[in-house]
Amino acid sequence: MHVPPGEQRRPGEPGGTAEEGEKAPSRGIDPTVAHNARVWNHWLGGKDNYAVDRAVGEHVRSVFPSIAEVARADRAFLRRAVRHLAKEEGVRQFLDIGTGLPTADNTHEVAQAFAPEARVVYVDNDPLVLVHARALLTSGPAGETAYIEADARDPEQVLAEAARTLDLDRPVALMLLGILNFITDTAEALSVVRRLVDALPSGSHVALTHPTLEMGGEANAEAMAFWNENATPPITPRTVAEITAFLDGLDPLPPGVVSCTRWRPDATADGVPPPMVPQVGAVARKP
Repeated sequence: MHVPPGEQRRPGEPGGTAEEGEKAPSRGIDPTVAHNARVWNHWLGGKDNYAVDRAVGEHVRSVFPSIAEVARADRAFLRRAVRHLAKEEGVRQFLDIGTGLPTADNTHEVAQAFAPEARVVYVDNDPLVLVHARALLTSGPAGETAYIEADARDPEQVLAEAARTLDLDRPVALMLLGILNFITDTAEALSVVRRLVDALPSGSHVALTHPTLEMGGEANAEAMAFWNENATPPITPRTVAEITAFLDGLDPLPPGVVSCTRWRPDATADGVPPPMVPQVGAVARKP
């Protein structure tokens, strides 16, 4: 990992010293290599990250200045999508794969604000997310939350463990926000989505976000190349057409497959739609 000048190294790195306020890493966490969940946390203004995460995050920001806006837009899409699914579509079960570090308005908090009985299962394989998973298990008394430590590439494990909390014979909202881009082989990513969707009944939904080099994201190519050399896991962008293919056989809800800022944005006083970001967002229903 090539840390830009001016960043201190974490304890355990050669010549490293701790930064004020930072704690020693938990078991299984490598503080010498930037990791997506922690860098994303940094872009969202969180504190659950290390010096190496901030170094990589700031270098990416220097190359692609709107990356923090993309992170915020993705989080705002989650709020709107979950709110719509719980309030308008009557969904009461959510399977959130690629959870990331807890922050404000987690899936269960948004869902249970409209449906207190909602059940939410979170899935991630980052050991730091596991450390903070207790923050994701604060369900209201009428609902339920659970956390699964599993890889998205193993849909059989995900489904088997999710079935302990969710009734897979009833509609489920499958949340795939910013996760398929870490399955670099497109055929494998398509297979994962197919297996998960096939296990869910009619009336289920898929919500996804995915980075693209379209929609003004051409400058992100250099940032992604830097990421893949200096951080983990590697990321791959896809075209809007490739991302749309993940929803084959499903019925996208209006307005379809769009920049995630343009998916049912909250009304503004001036009525001007929000600017696009190069992060595709969509919600689709299984017929």
